[in-house]
Amino acid sequence: MNRFHERAVNALLTVLFWLVIGTTAGLILFIAARGIKGMSWEFVSAMPRDRGLAGGVLPAIVGTLVLTSGTALVTVPLGVLAGVYLTEYARPGPAVRLVNLAIVNLAGVPSIVYGLFGLAVFVLSLRLGPSLAAASLTLGVMTLPVVVTATREALAAVPVAYREAAYALGASRRQVILTHVLPYAKSGIVGGSLLGLSRAMGETAPILVTGVAFWLPRLPTGPASRFMALPYHLYIIATQVPGMPPARIWATALTLLGLVMALNFAAAGLRRYGKGG
Repeated sequence: MNRFHERAVNALLTVLFWLVIGTTAGLILFIAARGIKGMSWEFVSAMPRDRGLAGGVLPAIVGTLVLTSGTALVTVPLGVLAGVYLTEYARPGPAVRLVNLAIVNLAGVPSIVYGLFGLAVFVLSLRLGPSLAAASLTLGVMTLPVVVTATREALAAVPVAYREAAYALGASRRQVILTHVLPYAKSGIVGGSLLGLSRAMGETAPILVTGVAFWLPRLPTGPASRFMALPYHLYIIATQVPGMPPARIWATALTLLGLVMALNFAAAGLRRYGKGG
């Protein structure tokens, strides 16, 4: 009977696995089949014209990449440092448990709440205005719990023997962390951070009220600039621009999907490399 239950569970898990893989692959092929018709060199390299009905989406592509880079500059250093402190320095106790609970809860907060937080704090209180800096800070706050969690999991996976061997040779805690723990965990930390950034790259709600614009036929010139971004651009052309050719809508979706998938593949590759090493 136990063997029958085991086989049944294995069969169910196999079916569910292939169902998820098939659904994901079908969705990607569905978007690619429709988006490839609108793809061209002009589409990815030219400025938009006529309310997005003509030209390309270069400002949206550049804006998305710059925004994601700004988010990384905000969230990766803070998230890694916080994860190192909570894992290697903080003493277990009620305060640490409370912080861990807060991190878990923050990871589940709806993105629009982060957008309102960014509007109140960065745009209005700090007077950054609707800008690339305000949007990057907002997405950085939203992504921070993911980076902290990824860092803690990567550090926890480091074998205790690594630490004990270093301590036995007289190394200090700082030396152990810098020369043994972090090098071992770096692929997991970077991979988890990239997964968090890939989520931020596809967000619309947080940047909706912090600086994104639909029509800007120019590239961002600095942190105070407003910017275009593919998620918001896709939302507008799909819902609020009459006469938009469907091929341009699907091509925009395919471009965004390609950028997000590139980050996800990079994260998966780093995690696999870390396990192999």
